[in-house]
Amino acid sequence: MKKLTLIFIMMITTFSSYAQSSFKEDVEVLQSVYGKSKSDLVKQYMNLSDAQSAAFTKVYDDYEAQRKALGQTKFQLINDYAANYETLTDAKADELAKGTLKNHIAYEKLYCKTYSKAKKAIGAINAAKFIQLEVYLQTIIRSETLEAIPFIGELDKSKVQ
Repeated sequence: MKKLTLIFIMMITTFSSYAQSSFKEDVEVLQSVYGKSKSDLVKQYMNLSDAQSAAFTKVYDDYEAQRKALGQTKFQLINDYAANYETLTDAKADELAKGTLKNHIAYEKLYCKTYSKAKKAIGAINAAKFIQLEVYLQTIIRSETLEAIPFIGELDKSKVQ
């Protein structure tokens, strides 16, 4: 797992180097790098037989398409937060908080749906193994993202000091 952590931290660092590009380009770069590299990591970690791998591929591809859409929504929310940070109103804070909570719930629902499909395709142990890996990777990404985003009012406090 530590090896996977290092790989994903490097990928996030790579993403950060593109910070000067537009939001749309950031999403495209992240998804192309993350999706391709992640697929190889998942295959290696899952270590499925050829028959299991064939059955899992459809489940995984469907999951990735939905995960990428949720990721785009998440980055749109982050971009919206950044654009409105200095002039944040109650209404905008409420909209962003509700959008973020809805996005988190959508990820959880996707995990549940994918687990059920994967269990039918490759058995409960392998399905659980995939969900465990996926939650782990998404937690790392969420943590790194949160570290890069200032808390509401944080920048205002640093101006006063």
